[in-house]
Amino acid sequence: MRRRDFIKGIVWSAAAASPLPAGAQQPAMPVIGFLSSLAVSDQAPITAAFREGLNDAGYVEGRNVVIEYRWAEGQYDRLPTLAADLVSRQVSVIAAISGTPAVQAAKAATTTIPIVFAIGGDPVSTGLVTRLNRPEGNVTGVNFFTMLGPKRLGLLRELVPGSKKIALLLDLNNPVTAADGRDTQAAAHAMSLEAKVLNATSRDEIDLAFATIAQERPDALYVAPDPIFLNERSHIIELAARYAVPTVYADREAAEAGGLMSYGASRKDAYRRAGVYVGRVLKGEKPAELPVTLPTKFELVINLKAAKALGLTVPPTLLARADEVIE
Repeated sequence: MRRRDFIKGIVWSAAAASPLPAGAQQPAMPVIGFLSSLAVSDQAPITAAFREGLNDAGYVEGRNVVIEYRWAEGQYDRLPTLAADLVSRQVSVIAAISGTPAVQAAKAATTTIPIVFAIGGDPVSTGLVTRLNRPEGNVTGVNFFTMLGPKRLGLLRELVPGSKKIALLLDLNNPVTAADGRDTQAAAHAMSLEAKVLNATSRDEIDLAFATIAQERPDALYVAPDPIFLNERSHIIELAARYAVPTVYADREAAEAGGLMSYGASRKDAYRRAGVYVGRVLKGEKPAELPVTLPTKFELVINLKAAKALGLTVPPTLLARADEVIE
């Protein structure tokens, strides 16, 4: 090698290895806007599952991606402002996690920033996407929507076989919950059960609903899937225990917190898969070309401690079908 070429190579290698000049900026990391209808107290299991999916897609928070979190604490009227704030920060993608209203707020705030959801509502009937297999627009995600009201009611009837009258705790302001309620009412009628609908959209209204339960003494209670009821699960569980009413929930978090029984699609699995989708969007895939994925994992959780407190004996056939039994 000629001396001139040798020196030229050394200079080139030194320049390539040297740090950026003072004041120069490293390439900015992409920013994910995380918007949820739920409470910040629920953030640990939700974000852990979401970050697991992101990691699977090659993104690690703080290393090569930034996440801006916004929690509505069950107050849907806050969602438009929170969504607009994320849009103003020019995030790379919005993850609208848990709650159709969160996705609706994000969609109303932007038609250009990609949106990935993980929700329990039907994204087609609520107008979030046009089709599941080809969503079009800037929205796609993971759906754990299934009309499981009849299934939950059947499980509750199996646990409380002599029940004649059941109360349904619904949030009629949420179209998804209202639809679940109609489906469950029809199932109750088919089972010759008297169904009492109790509407609640806040903690105060939940208290009023349980005041009605205290007066009318239903044999069992069905709590519909809804972000408000998930946020207030500890309060609902406490009231259900106080009035000794056997209760079935949609979310395993309720059974883990002391509720009698839950049956539903796995939220953790949905949040993880949403994280994977966000990673794919960050790598350049278009939401319009990513089909909405449907639930793949369902869980029946029974809390034996709660059953014992209510004086209930859980049938062995029901225990055998449980994915988890809390002693």
